Amino acid sequence: MSGLLDRRLLLVTGKGGVGKSTVAASLSLRLASAGLRTLLCEVNAGRRLGRMLGHPEEGPDVRLLEPNLSMVDLEPDASMREYVLSKIRLERVYRAVFENRMVRYFLRFIPALAETVMLGKVMWHLRQWPDAPGGFDRIVMDLPATGHALTLLGVPQSLVSTLPSGPMSTEAGWMYDLLTDPVVTSAVLVSLPEELPVNETLDLAQTLRAGLKVRVGAVVLNQSVPSRFGAADRAALSGRPGLSALVEAYEEDAQHTEESVERLRALDAPLVQLPRLVTPELGRGELVSLGDMLAEGLR
Repeated sequence: MSGLLDRRLLLVTGKGGVGKSTVAASLSLRLASAGLRTLLCEVNAGRRLGRMLGHPEEGPDVRLLEPNLSMVDLEPDASMREYVLSKIRLERVYRAVFENRMVRYFLRFIPALAETVMLGKVMWHLRQWPDAPGGFDRIVMDLPATGHALTLLGVPQSLVSTLPSGPMSTEAGWMYDLLTDPVVTSAVLVSLPEELPVNETLDLAQTLRAGLKVRVGAVVLNQSVPSRFGAADRAALSGRPGLSALVEAYEEDAQHTEESVERLRALDAPLVQLPRLVTPELGRGELVSLGDMLAEGLR
């Protein structure tokens, strides 16, 4: 697995409802199966990924789920606690100060504090050598939908450009360096073969590249529909209106897929199409298959 999958940090994002979590989970399973120690990060999103992978709900602490695959659900309070303790190393001081009700109230008004500590937790693991304690070969972040994802990823840049020299500026600086290093980090943009998700994907790529200096490593067109029925097939169904309507609807979706592919190719990034799956519930077997398709498409 080369190219995108050589990057240590993969940022999976896109418009809400396009299948970001499915892509993040599939990528993580594929990386882990290749023998790479992988950390799958969910960002304050209800702990869905653990259940999707057939495991109990995960919490805010990094936990090994299965060989080579660990997971964490990033939550602001837990990330703040871990960050502060990494600096002062005294539990009693943390409890006395940061668990004080008034202090917690005022902390809520510090701009981007929650995003800083959540992103900082991930970047700390990224900063470790893979063979060091807390280090991973690969980290996959299942980011929130576009707007919140851009806010989260833009925090280090904003802090570096606005804060005077000091500890917070230093922390933001090394996070920004890792996020913008194309050898380390790549974004994976997920879309659907529909006009609005494709429009948002094109805008998102522009903002990541020009605004945040984050490399776009790949675009995934989820729920793609290939054309299967030609004019002769449809003519043969002219006397069967029910089947004819189904075929026409299918071919309309296939046309949308083709148009979406053409538009997304303008991004000049590897484009992988994942098929529309007809299944009552997406299970581990489907995720493994999708991960194989992603790896094949990103070679």
